[in-house]
Amino acid sequence: MRKLKKIKSGHIIITIAFLIIISVQIFIFFQIDTRIQETLSTINDTRNTLDEKINLNNQDIQSKINTITSSVTNLSLIQTNLEEELGEVKASASSDFSGIFESEKRGIVTIRTDISQGTGFIITSNGYVVTNNHVMEGATTAGIFTYNTESHQVRLIGVNQELDIALLKIEGNFDNVKLGNSNDVKIGEKVIAIGNPLGLEFTLTEGIISARDRTGMNGLPYYFQIDVPINPGNSGGPLINTEGEVIGINNFKVQGADGLGFALEINEAKEAINSIAIQATNQTII
Repeated sequence: MRKLKKIKSGHIIITIAFLIIISVQIFIFFQIDTRIQETLSTINDTRNTLDEKINLNNQDIQSKINTITSSVTNLSLIQTNLEEELGEVKASASSDFSGIFESEKRGIVTIRTDISQGTGFIITSNGYVVTNNHVMEGATTAGIFTYNTESHQVRLIGVNQELDIALLKIEGNFDNVKLGNSNDVKIGEKVIAIGNPLGLEFTLTEGIISARDRTGMNGLPYYFQIDVPINPGNSGGPLINTEGEVIGINNFKVQGADGLGFALEINEAKEAINSIAIQATNQTII
């Protein structure tokens, strides 16, 4: 009996010891798991913090890139404006129209038909072109050539025979000229004409406004008298002031007289151009 009690007592001790060991292992496992979870949480917090810093850095970098890009764009615009202003100053001060010619030639075109050649200028970025009606009159085929020698098919939108204006259209996106206010033009102002006299493309000639509101061959007092040389091929080209603005359309010269040319004042031309456009498209274009 005593021996049996000793055996039972040993079993109990062993069981208790086993339970103690299991409890200790469970406790240790729990502690390890807790530490692991705390470590993982710390790692996640650190990763989130790093992600936030990276995002903030990326945003800051992108903001700086945008600022630099904007600054570069602004500098380009400032440079362009300064170049235009420098061209205007040079033209006003010393009759140097090189800057104005470089900026405005992109909006000037050569017009060739099966019977004649003339000049025109682009008045809208989508390709509306103005020239003299007599450049197009009687022609069965015509083409337009821009300053970079590109050829374009041309469509006649309409004409004003009284003012000798033709409105044309070419397809594409283009640099257009700036139209000025002919009411502000003063006698004695320096001006240039860009055209194709006798087929010599993109020729620049210089002169002054000799008089204004002269009566033309149509009996209307809408013409600048100019001493700028006007020759066949100049017809329909722009008369440009020292600010690079088109103030007239070179129209005709008095045969046998030197330095006696005439250009239709641009304000009268604008009204005629819009009238043609309204009849053709039901809207004004300038």
